Amino acid sequence: MTDLEYLKKYYQGDFKEATKRLQEGEPVQYIVGNVDFYGYPFVVNSSVLIPRFETEELVEKVIKRCKKKFADQIDIVDIGTGSGCIAITLKKELCSNITAVDISKEALEVALKNAKNNHVEIEFLEGNLLEPLIKKYDVLISNPPYIDREEEIMEVVKKNEPEIALYAEHNGLYCYEEILKNASKTMRDKCLLAFEIGATQGEYLKEYAKRYFPEATIVVEKDLQGRNRFLFIDRE
Repeated sequence: MTDLEYLKKYYQGDFKEATKRLQEGEPVQYIVGNVDFYGYPFVVNSSVLIPRFETEELVEKVIKRCKKKFADQIDIVDIGTGSGCIAITLKKELCSNITAVDISKEALEVALKNAKNNHVEIEFLEGNLLEPLIKKYDVLISNPPYIDREEEIMEVVKKNEPEIALYAEHNGLYCYEEILKNASKTMRDKCLLAFEIGATQGEYLKEYAKRYFPEATIVVEKDLQGRNRFLFIDRE
């Protein structure tokens, strides 16, 4: 479906004005104001990233792993929740208590609205990465900012999506490093950590994770396009 076809199907306001916004380079998802993620509806605006197919893949992989690894209700934390699409979907699909963290108050407002629209209870916390957390979790999942500021990205993304959700220092690795070196005090002994990563970051992050989870099984997996896109740390 083209962006114009998507607009015709889902936009309910002034179509002429919406078409003009599309021609000026605004993402169709922001114009329509919502997207489908894993079969659930999510409000989106310029305060949050537009959910990607790769993130749906991450969620699906985590659901499968959790159903195999855990028998009882689990505690999950989503770091950098944005629109809340990961946290809310996991709450829908798994027997779980969910905490979701974001540094952006505006993003949390969108996530809270999405939780209400999808009829789920999520604990939302404002803060930087793991800093607001005070209890332990079975599962940590994150799709943090991971683009190096020198990296070329699509113009439509660069001009419209929130910079705070796109870019990270240290060649895009800052958030992963901060999470991994501090995660042990947040995770239970038996745990799963799952990340969406940049396509060139897998081997570095796999080795970095071994410093802090030496006894865990650590793997990098590819997305449907054949790119290294997911990091899993599985500790029994």
